[in-house]
Amino acid sequence: MRIPLDRQSPKPVYLQIRDRLRHLIQSGAMQPGERLPSIRMLAENAQVNKLTVIEAYGVLEADGLVSARQGAGYFVNSSSIPAPQSEPTFAPAQDVIIPQQRSISFFDVYADSMLAQTQKGVINLGCGFPRPPESEDLRRIARRAIADIDTALFNYDLPQGRLVLRKQIAQMLVWQQGLQVSTDNIIITSGSKQGLSLVMHYYVQPGDWVIVESPTYHGAIAVLENLGARVIGIPMTATGMNLELLEQYLGSHRPKLIYTISTLHNPTGITTSQVHRQRLLELAEQYACPILEDNAYEGLNFEPVPAPIKAIDRQDLVTYIGTFSKTLMPGLRVGYMVVTGKHYRPLVERKLLNDLHVSTVSQAIISEYLASGHYRRHLNHLRTENLQSRNAMLQALERYFPQEASWTVPNGGLFLWVHLPSQLPMEMIRQEAIAQKVVMSCGSLFFPDQKGYTAMRLNYSSTPAEIERGISVLGQLLKKYL
Repeated sequence: MRIPLDRQSPKPVYLQIRDRLRHLIQSGAMQPGERLPSIRMLAENAQVNKLTVIEAYGVLEADGLVSARQGAGYFVNSSSIPAPQSEPTFAPAQDVIIPQQRSISFFDVYADSMLAQTQKGVINLGCGFPRPPESEDLRRIARRAIADIDTALFNYDLPQGRLVLRKQIAQMLVWQQGLQVSTDNIIITSGSKQGLSLVMHYYVQPGDWVIVESPTYHGAIAVLENLGARVIGIPMTATGMNLELLEQYLGSHRPKLIYTISTLHNPTGITTSQVHRQRLLELAEQYACPILEDNAYEGLNFEPVPAPIKAIDRQDLVTYIGTFSKTLMPGLRVGYMVVTGKHYRPLVERKLLNDLHVSTVSQAIISEYLASGHYRRHLNHLRTENLQSRNAMLQALERYFPQEASWTVPNGGLFLWVHLPSQLPMEMIRQEAIAQKVVMSCGSLFFPDQKGYTAMRLNYSSTPAEIERGISVLGQLLKKYL
């Protein structure tokens, strides 16, 4: 196979290869099930490095056009679910929310979610979990990871985490996020949730104001409420947090922290632009307000995304948080923080007092995934499956949901967000859906003090068949009450 390349083009060579192969697949010149040239053969024919071909094949896999078969190579996918052509119409009108009392118990929400996981035959569109990795891969990698259980993994370790894993995460952040950090800027945490708690308790005292997006991750709201902070919910638009309102409340309330999910936002799925990120950081610098950037869904994007806000932080205002819970295995409980400047040691000390360190066995399993290359391949496979499922959900929403509904079209992650007519009795609909073995999350959970417009969050990490049935049930119930 000959692939013409323009060596003078500003477009990277691996993307030129991707574009050519994508054209051949979409035009029908390459048929479903057909094997792509081997990495070595295509590298020789195109006179490029094998890593360039691997990168091109990885992007094609993330696009859902090809899939890898262990030991056999890459093959054109037999079928793909196209995304609907309609443009997203998500544009809810809402006000800033300053709650006066505490909202529903996070414990109750979490317990309900765990209960749903144990029910057989339930289609759970309300959870926050990814697809599981291949079980055989997990067993093999776990066995290799704990081979030195009698030595390095037996004893206590550093509170900031194992050195080898911190080095691997620093390298991963460069190729995955465009974020250059040193090993000494990373703290391994028990999932991203512990990172949120450590940072919020570090910067915020009871009675302090904290800005969050509205809606936002309800677990973060719960930590702030438990801390005794006063929350300001700044509305989310189709492009991110409303920056005009942010500036207004930075000036009037002088908050001690801004909490933001810049990439693949939970619950809306929105990813902010580079311009938005730059302006948010400028406002934070102007008002000397630290930023907590929660990027739990990093690496699950279908198309390139801007570098994190932390990548342009020059004043050590931004603490960046990531996790392997949303990309690999929630039960391992391994996340991390990127902390620079004077804030690193105090946060390591807090981590030490909190739980000494993250399980060395869990760290070793993540480290082996990264070292063996399985993690990168797993991400490519996960993005391919998630893209198919997202498109299946978008098509099902168009078929079954009422015309009054609007929704976001996320560029990755696990969730999309549906804006619904205000008169709908969402808790009643949720209960009736559970009776039909379909679970969804009411939007009220994600607003400070459960105030805000009527909505629901839907997770599309289920199979297309499960999504079809789940959205059909929810659509029937919504129309029933309109």
